[in-house]
Amino acid sequence: MRSTRRPLSLRLLPLLGLLAALLLPLGLATAQRASAAPAADPVRIMPLGDSITGSPGCWRALLWNRLQNAGYTGIDFVGTLGPQGCGQAHDGDNEGHGGELVTQVADRNLLPARLAATRPDIVVMHFGTNDVWSAVPPDRILAAYDTLVAQMRESNPGMRILVAQLIPLNPGTCAACAQRVVDLNARIPDWARATSTARSPVTVVDQWTGFSTATDTYDGVHPNASGDEKIAARWYPALAALLGTTDPGDPGDPGGGRPACTASFRAASAWQGGYQGEVTVTNTSALAVRGWTVTVVPAAGARLAQVWNGTLTTAADGTATVADAGWNGALAPGAGTTFGFLATAPATAGTPSATVTCTARAAS
Repeated sequence: MRSTRRPLSLRLLPLLGLLAALLLPLGLATAQRASAAPAADPVRIMPLGDSITGSPGCWRALLWNRLQNAGYTGIDFVGTLGPQGCGQAHDGDNEGHGGELVTQVADRNLLPARLAATRPDIVVMHFGTNDVWSAVPPDRILAAYDTLVAQMRESNPGMRILVAQLIPLNPGTCAACAQRVVDLNARIPDWARATSTARSPVTVVDQWTGFSTATDTYDGVHPNASGDEKIAARWYPALAALLGTTDPGDPGDPGGGRPACTASFRAASAWQGGYQGEVTVTNTSALAVRGWTVTVVPAAGARLAQVWNGTLTTAADGTATVADAGWNGALAPGAGTTFGFLATAPATAGTPSATVTCTARAAS
């Protein structure tokens, strides 16, 4: 009798086809997952300080929205405390504890747990007002700063830190407070230079110059609406510089970005009542720069009086904007240029210092 059984290989073909049909969608899904680019984590920013930062600290709302409107959307304000109003939508997380002394935070080892809970990449710190009010000497305050910076770097070795020269202080119950703030602020730039590292830079932001306790606070201590505007305006360029040096690129830009630049300040010489400064502008991107603008915020009441190799514009609060002179605006990737200036300063201003930030324009 003739056999009707099919060869084994033929009988397996329908089964193999069914198995392939079942596995194909799984393989496509796996391939799609493998090819999908992971979303970038937001940059975590901790506002750190006392009631000026947190109660309600409405400058944080203004700063948040200014960053959002400029295109810096990949950020996250962090802290163990939440928002306290301010009348506008914003990310209100912060680490501004009303009444705290920076020396107490250091002595009681309070910061490490807060850092562990929030894992910031950048710290924006205005801290020491209550210490000044309590007549804590500058040496102790700066030692507390040292402790906090060390703890920040233990949490994140690449921590980037913005430290304020404090806004003026003039409460009715403390006649000596105004001068104590001046004395502390005069020490902060030298402390920052000694503390800053390439991996974890410390940048001083002058919140004192141009701020009036009479018109910018409601009690000689805490900022009112105009004070909040000034504080946010001073933080913005320094923070934007850390987030990308220049405004984020438009989606249609080649490579999704724009050229970037950095600015660095040095005092060339100083005398009673003034000094000569230099600012070096460097193209830090892989794209050509067509032009640049540097914001210069001189410390301790100084003002730019004359600029060479640049074009100067000065605001009422002393903030200076220096644009390239045309011939020195074009910078190849990695290239740099320098402009100089003369500044007038109060006789009590101390060591010259300035906060400088840079924005760049793309080559056409």
